[in-house]
Amino acid sequence: MHEDVPFYLDTHFWVAVGLFLFFALVIWKKVPGVLAKQLDARAAAISSELDEAKRLREDAAALLATYQAKAKEAEGEAAAILAAAQADAARLQAEGKAALEALVARRTKMAEDKIAQAEASALADVKSAAADAAIAAASGLIATRIDAGKASAIADSAIRELRGKLN
Repeated sequence: MHEDVPFYLDTHFWVAVGLFLFFALVIWKKVPGVLAKQLDARAAAISSELDEAKRLREDAAALLATYQAKAKEAEGEAAAILAAAQADAARLQAEGKAALEALVARRTKMAEDKIAQAEASALADVKSAAADAAIAAASGLIATRIDAGKASAIADSAIRELRGKLN
């Protein structure tokens, strides 16, 4: 600094005066209050956003827990449905096997009955054919060995016996 220059001509003096006037103007215009209000508003907005984020995180955690519980419940229901389906399949398989065995038994019985009926029919046919053959043979023998008078006497005797049995 120069000592021979008066203070009002010194640049430091005018810088100090300018700085003093700037601070006075800033205080007079209430800039620190406005800045404080803006900072407080910004802090309140950030705090509000943080609270909202915390609430959303808690909601998301609750929703996640709910979905996890529903997923576990659905897995349990799926396991129960699968077990029931397997039990039904086993039961239906057993019922089907039993029904098939019963059907086979019925069909076997029907086949055996048809075979027995065919055997009885064949036996009756054989007996009928044998009886027809015996009658034909007997008729042939009777015709060659018995004359007409003897045959008439045998027929009359048979008719009398039949009348006696019917009365």
